[in-house]
Amino acid sequence: MTRFEITILGCGSAMPTTLHNPTSQLVNLNEKLFMIDCGEGTQLQLRRYKARLNKLHSIFISHLHGDHLFGLPGLLATLALLGRTGDLHIYAHKEVELFLNPFLKYFGNQFPYKIIVIHLDPLHHQLIFENNAIRVFSFPLKHRIPTNGFRFEEKERPRHIKREMIDFYNIPLSKINEIKMGADFETSDGKLVENEILTTPPAPPRSYAYCSDTAYYPEMVPYIKGADLLYHEATYAETEHVRAKDTFHSTTRQAAEIARMANVKRLLIGHFSSRYNELDELLNEACAVFPDTELADEGMKIVL
Repeated sequence: MTRFEITILGCGSAMPTTLHNPTSQLVNLNEKLFMIDCGEGTQLQLRRYKARLNKLHSIFISHLHGDHLFGLPGLLATLALLGRTGDLHIYAHKEVELFLNPFLKYFGNQFPYKIIVIHLDPLHHQLIFENNAIRVFSFPLKHRIPTNGFRFEEKERPRHIKREMIDFYNIPLSKINEIKMGADFETSDGKLVENEILTTPPAPPRSYAYCSDTAYYPEMVPYIKGADLLYHEATYAETEHVRAKDTFHSTTRQAAEIARMANVKRLLIGHFSSRYNELDELLNEACAVFPDTELADEGMKIVL
């Protein structure tokens, strides 16, 4: 099974604290690193948790609030110092160029690599990246400015052919890929052997959904349904539901309700307000609605 791992680099909200770094995550999919958001100090977190920067494939910016992208200029400069030459794709809303272009004009003319910005659609569900193994989708969230969530999912893998069946039926090498894709096999004497006899099913494809920042927004449920892991912001406890509504953030209970409606397997909550020094209250509120809930924390690694 290929690697599918999420590392939390930061899970705090806008106000800086000594407890949590601003938002950033790494998704490791088969040794390609996909970064989600890049708050201030992200490159130091990458060093702290020994991430291999040469494996960084793309960066996904959910929205253009500072706690989700103020770490980007420093990271881009460091990649240049490290001698990166391969293109770097940044997925973000079109206004990100107002932020990036002055920096790149002054500092980036000597960068040995090219930065390619792909604009996110803030209104529609969209396939934004695909290779032979994975797909990445973006979808709209509900915040004060255009904001997108992301879903990383494996493609369905071929079936596993049984070694003993290859020998027993003398299956030629030229037929193995067809059988893995579901074909039956006809022997030299004309006997048809059904695929279910020859193979076993692959492991179910895994998926990870990321939703931050957002108010309570049930309209996202179809896009995250059945995910193995959902990260959903839970900035406030339920006692602050009025403030959450006014600032277009979510309470812990609301995050848990979304997880329950989407029938995800696990919920990870984060983007904690600086007002909370202890997080047990947040966890307990979420677990009352969706028991399989965990608190995000810097350095946490979750293997799917």
